[in-house]
Parts: sequence; C-alpha cells; structure tokens
Amino acid sequence: MIRLSKSVVGKAESAAVAHVIEDIGYLGMGSVVHDFEEALENYIGGGYRCICVNSGTAALHLAVQAVTQPGDEVLVPSFTFVSTYQAITGAGCKPISCEIDPKTLTLDLKDAEKRITPKTTAILPVYYASNITMVEAYQKFAKDHHLRLIEDAAHAFGCSWKGKKIGSFGDVVCFSFDGIKNITSGEGGAVFTADPDIINKISDARLLGVMKDSEKRYAGKRSYDFDVVAQGYRYHMSNIFAAIGLVQLGRFEKEFAPKRRYIARKYTELLKDNPNVELIPMDYDDSIVPHIFPIKVLNGKRELLIERFKELDIQYGIQYRPNHTLTYFKSGYALPVTEDVFSKIISIPMHPELTDENIRLITDTINGI
Repeated sequence: MIRLSKSVVGKAESAAVAHVIEDIGYLGMGSVVHDFEEALENYIGGGYRCICVNSGTAALHLAVQAVTQPGDEVLVPSFTFVSTYQAITGAGCKPISCEIDPKTLTLDLKDAEKRITPKTTAILPVYYASNITMVEAYQKFAKDHHLRLIEDAAHAFGCSWKGKKIGSFGDVVCFSFDGIKNITSGEGGAVFTADPDIINKISDARLLGVMKDSEKRYAGKRSYDFDVVAQGYRYHMSNIFAAIGLVQLGRFEKEFAPKRRYIARKYTELLKDNPNVELIPMDYDDSIVPHIFPIKVLNGKRELLIERFKELDIQYGIQYRPNHTLTYFKSGYALPVTEDVFSKIISIPMHPELTDENIRLITDTINGI
C-alpha cells in the first residue's frame, strides 16, 4: 500500500519519550513543554510567544475564544476541515461560510466582504495545502474592516512569506502537530501571538482557567491556592508530546521539509501537461513546505481515477467536504465555487517516506486516465 500520509517517527522519538518516562518522571505538562515552546519560538522567530496545547483544534478554539464574545460572527471558508468550524462554535460564535477562490482554493475576500454584518468580529482564513499567498491581503482586509485575524496555519508549518516564517507576524496564528502534519508531537498544536492579553488568556484557559498555572508547572510545581476568572479546558500539552515534538523540530529542515518540496516539484513536473488535471498554481521553492498535494480532476474523470487507485492500493483523500453542507453547519445558501471544487478535488500521497518509484506509479496512474 502507498499511504496518503503517515507519521515519520523512529528511534530518536522513542528515546525522547523514554527519557520523559524513565528520567524526568513527570508525564504531564512541565519543563519539556516549556523547552518545546522555546524551541518553536526560536525557529519561527519574530519575538512572538508560543503557547502549546494538545491539538490544532484546541489552538483554534482558544484563539477564537480569546478575541471574540459569544454570539459574534466569524468569516471562514467552508472548504476546510470540520475542526475549524467546531473551534468557532465551541467558543459560542457563529461561523459564516464563505466561498473560496477556484484557483488558490483559499478564502475569497470579495465573497467574505459581502457577508460582513454588525456582529462580525473576526476572520479565520485557512492556508489550505500550504498556500500562503493571500497572507498580506488577509491582514489588510482585517485592518480595513476592524476585525481580528486568526490564521489557521495547520497546513503551513515551516512556510515563509517574504523571508518571515508564518507565525512570526500577524495577529493570531494557529498550528497543528497531529500525527500527519509537517511535524508531529503525536497530538498537539500551538498558538503564536504578540498580544499580551491573548497570551495570558490562552495560557490560563488551556489549564482549566487556573490563573498563572503554566509558570508553576514549568517549575515542577502545582497550584493549590488559585483563582479562576474565565472558562477553561483541559487543553494543555504533555511532556511526552513535547518530547516527540522537539525531536521532530530538529529533523524538520534537514529531512522533512526538503523531501516534501521534492515530492511536490516532481508531481508538478509530471502532471503539468495532463489536460484532465488542474494543479494549484504554486512555486514549491524554499518558502513553502507542502502538507498535502490536492489536484482537481477534470472532465468527469475523478471516479475513474479513484477506481484505478483502489486497484493499485494507492490511498487518496477527498479534502474536504464543505462545512456548509454538513447538517450542524448548514448555511441556508449555496456556495457554487466551493461545491464545484469539492466535486473534482482529490489529494494524492504526500509524506517524506514516498520513493521515486511511488511517485512514478502515482503520476503514471493519473496520466493514464
């Protein structure tokens, strides 16, 4: 089987976990989480603070909660994983489903602008397939309309814009470190921001709202005489997750990022002349680290391709079903561009352990339909 995605972990990650269990002895949130946050801050740069949590969804949820009030509306592309929407509703807000651009597959700001109401307080764009080309446009849009900007960068860890890493500038940026992301901590996520109010809110909220508990846990202590002034959750990261993340971060620039770029470039080279395929227009240079590789299959050929993939035991993904079509998030209006993209999109395997032979079989199969 050729996997669509996979965790690339080994002896170094196992040794790091064993060190936490056998030598440190405390598996919960402690000094290793602090070390991981510092390492991430140093890698991303820009002086922004990093707050680690136990999932990308938790990062988004706490970010939305920190900058909104219940009942607020948040502009968001329908074409995203359901976690983005659950984060918004989890904070008591209403997701306002917006169109995507048919080429970039990211939030269409002209459509979003039409959906602004007096209740709109934030915009939550998604860097789908590591496409960060609209980052400055999102910032201008948020500023022009007096909105908070929460960037869902789950697909964009390690990407840079004009020499600056995503997460080193902007308002609030959220990453995911789940098992198949650009780096993994097993499960995990992080929020990056320079806003001291958001830093304090999220730091407390991830630990059940216990005020200033992070600092005590980093020092190996616990809070017993404490106060809680806002809703909190059990969203903190564990030392075990952080230990895996630290090893992965150390492998990222030398192993994972170059291989992901190589695969994306090979796919582009081998598929660009196929009349039945439309690629996302991206340059996979050193500023981009692709997380997934989606293509649009044209001329009604997607089902045929799926059958061929099944015959050859090649995994594929349909990422993602538009949220405005889900029962819980139904919008009451159509998004024809998004719906058309969903009818054609398919993700092909993307992970650092793909071989040239795998890549050739995948592209030959696509070119053969």
